[in-house]
Amino acid sequence: MGFFEEKMESIRDNKAATRIQVQTLGNFKVWRDGEVVAPKAWGRSKTVELFEFFVTSRRRKAVHKEQILDRLWEEDLESGDSSFKVALHGINKVLEPNRKSHSDTQYITRQGLAYQLNLHDIWIDADSLEAYIALGNQVLNESPKKAQMAYREAISLHRGIYLPDRLYEDWPCDERERLQVLTLGAIVNLSELILVDNPMESVRLTHQALLIDPTWEDAYRIQMQAYFQKGNRPMAIKTYQHCEKVLKQEFGISPLPETKQLYQKITSR
Repeated sequence: MGFFEEKMESIRDNKAATRIQVQTLGNFKVWRDGEVVAPKAWGRSKTVELFEFFVTSRRRKAVHKEQILDRLWEEDLESGDSSFKVALHGINKVLEPNRKSHSDTQYITRQGLAYQLNLHDIWIDADSLEAYIALGNQVLNESPKKAQMAYREAISLHRGIYLPDRLYEDWPCDERERLQVLTLGAIVNLSELILVDNPMESVRLTHQALLIDPTWEDAYRIQMQAYFQKGNRPMAIKTYQHCEKVLKQEFGISPLPETKQLYQKITSR
């Protein structure tokens, strides 16, 4: 088994090997030992939000409690401290229902007044998505076929935006945007890789990209090429016109020179 195959297997096996599994894309859901955690098990909504905050902050150093209170309890700091303790207790109860009283917690670690999610024995869909994309990018030039496999696995994990239940909160925005850009890059790379052999699949993929971000110009350009390759000039032209309209409405700008050049190539044939 080569490097690529070992890495793919490792990413896949990581999910099965963990006790806690978390879905953040398209919906928020947690599994414990293979069973879905029922919404009522969390108790208060702040318990869910605090755990989602820990998941979102997983790559950072431990976050001081005051910072957590400022982000999640900014409207009621006076009751925030006691509410934080209740929410933290709720998280530990959900993740470790059989933990003995006063014993150390496994998943939320504490360093003084700072807290952090311990990623050991936790699978998070966003991390697997990123791992597949990184692997695809790594083998893209030397083995496009293998890159396709990795990108497809990543795209299959993207079931929607990151933490849709926190759409109007500020603290998940950076992570949401980061994962969106990574996913769009994977979709575009895959649609380019299969453009010659399967142009209509490229069209499907670029439609998927444009559902995520209607202004993603790379997707329009690949879609134009795919339609043109299939001999469907009207749809290629229509795609450009739609791109032009969206960019004008959203940003007040025109398509990039390479998009215009492709349009001129299509219309001159």
